Amino acid sequence: MQTRELGKSGLKVSAIGLGCMGLSFGYGPPVEKADGIRLIRAAADQGVTFFDTAEVYGPYTNEELVGEALAPVRKDVVIATKFGFDIAKRNGVLPGGLDSRPENIRAVAEASLKRLKTDVIDLFYQHRVDLAVPIEDVAGAVKELIAEGKVKHFGLSEAGAQTIRRAHAVQPVAALQSEYSLFWREPEAGIIPVLEELGIGFVPFSPLGKGFLTGKIDETTSFAANDFRNSVPRFTPEARKANQAVVALVQDVARKKGATPAQVALAWLLAQKPWIAPIPGTTKLHRLEENLGGAKVELTADDLAAIDKASAAITLEGARYPEALQKLVGR
Repeated sequence: MQTRELGKSGLKVSAIGLGCMGLSFGYGPPVEKADGIRLIRAAADQGVTFFDTAEVYGPYTNEELVGEALAPVRKDVVIATKFGFDIAKRNGVLPGGLDSRPENIRAVAEASLKRLKTDVIDLFYQHRVDLAVPIEDVAGAVKELIAEGKVKHFGLSEAGAQTIRRAHAVQPVAALQSEYSLFWREPEAGIIPVLEELGIGFVPFSPLGKGFLTGKIDETTSFAANDFRNSVPRFTPEARKANQAVVALVQDVARKKGATPAQVALAWLLAQKPWIAPIPGTTKLHRLEENLGGAKVELTADDLAAIDKASAAITLEGARYPEALQKLVGR
């Protein structure tokens, strides 16, 4: 597996990481613990060094799973986790209120260290921007944890451009994690140029469009009752039917490349910037292997130009988040 540096942070990770959330949270019932450990360790065996979790996934159970699975190879991997939700206010599959007070950041760090079975968090993200706490205070709190050796790098998730600048001025931001794929290209307008200017890496989550770009989802697909996608406007049956055009685009390129649609979608992301490292998630070993194969698919300049031209002609339907969560992004 190739490695990449997240911006100019010095933090090097595998070109494709593993988003571990879906093993415990968000996409239907959690997997059996032994199966989750098996999948995470299989990823590490195949060269993945970048693993993403958060206290809210479960809550707590995903960090515990990741910590146990990676304990034998801890020195060889990068673990990212997140703070910032008020878990006491969590409602079903959706997180509750926000809490990025410095004292809560410290409490989360201490608890996450124990669950992850480690003495340092490699990358500590603010999960969502909390308007009740100045971002300078958030960055300052993480800066203290870095000085104490409990955290190595500071990250933001779904933050807006001005917030990124303000945070970076207090404590250099190693990476921004936000949704980005051929299914959601909004970061290209205002975020990616800022990251490039400041030397910040980009970690796209949902790089396969929450599974849509695999070509395995259409208007007839049924999701589990506790699957987050049931609440997403872009995943109504009508939107899924209307948005098949982007799937057809990826499938067409995949046929020409002798690859799968998922591999093309990931290869496209990797081709955008050398400091982008997507974190697709899966619960299946064969899908893990398929996703990692995306790093071997080479898209030429002509391929990328053709994809951009075809993509520009497609208008995708449906918001990517329900209204309550949409209010928390880009702030």
